Amino acid sequence: MPQNFILEVEVFDVWGIDFMGPFLLSYGNQYILVAVDYVSKWVEALATPTNDARVVVKMFKSVIFPRFGVPRVVISDGGSHFINKVFDNLLKKNGVKHKVATPYHPQTNGHVEISNREIKIILQKTVSTTRKDWAAKLDDALWAYRTAYKTPLGTTPFHLVYGKSCHLPVELEYKAAWAVKQLNFDAKSAFDRRTIQLHELEEIRHMAYENSKIYKERTKAYHDKRIITRNFVPNDQVLLYNSRLKLFPGKLRSRWSGPFVIKEVRPYGAVVLLDATGTEFVVNGQRLKPYLAESAIAEGESVPLGDDPHA
Repeated sequence: MPQNFILEVEVFDVWGIDFMGPFLLSYGNQYILVAVDYVSKWVEALATPTNDARVVVKMFKSVIFPRFGVPRVVISDGGSHFINKVFDNLLKKNGVKHKVATPYHPQTNGHVEISNREIKIILQKTVSTTRKDWAAKLDDALWAYRTAYKTPLGTTPFHLVYGKSCHLPVELEYKAAWAVKQLNFDAKSAFDRRTIQLHELEEIRHMAYENSKIYKERTKAYHDKRIITRNFVPNDQVLLYNSRLKLFPGKLRSRWSGPFVIKEVRPYGAVVLLDATGTEFVVNGQRLKPYLAESAIAEGESVPLGDDPHA
């Protein structure tokens, strides 16, 4: 299906959330809960020992709500840590709409997927050889991410949120600029400059919005060029591609699973499937391909690879 991007005007209105892990045990923690603002690309993260609903509720009660206000929309996958009564009641109480990403299609919550990947890369470059100190390095990784230039924004998340550049540790080694500022310090001029910066903040956010719009339109055009037209009808048998399946060298296992039966074809490329037990679930049509075999191979069934002994 053609790509449909989410573009919101107000910062902190739309958050995407996801769990990373499990990782090696680090100070009692195995998971990272990541939350990303869809507009500013600002990232918050918690190192946690578990990936359950209590951690998600803690993130919103202690971080998102008090620091950034109540969002309009939260986007997550369909995991039980996000789809449960405790989290659902919290969102309903505060009037937050919960959108669930399509299974087997991580691009639905692409902002979080990209942030997860970049945070992992930063941690890989900063942790020790044992890789057991990642929890202690997480705050530094977030600092690096927030102050890094983002092409879709045309600036850094820090600048977009606060309207000024972040002072980095490297600046402490070269204090020439700070010394000049101190010598020329004047309370009134500093006040006037900061007032101008705050007035410019809305213009900066507008420019970031336009940059993000152009970037996403180009990404959409590139994505849509690669779409293969697939026409499915109810009762067709199909195979489902799982990009998150972990494969290892030497393992003769396919990322395609099934077959599944199509129950319904919805608008905009969504398809309702039935598995062998009759359970329904919705996937993106681009993750499917026709199943052409005459008979299915049951899980665990042995298949002889040599010549037929009865031939």
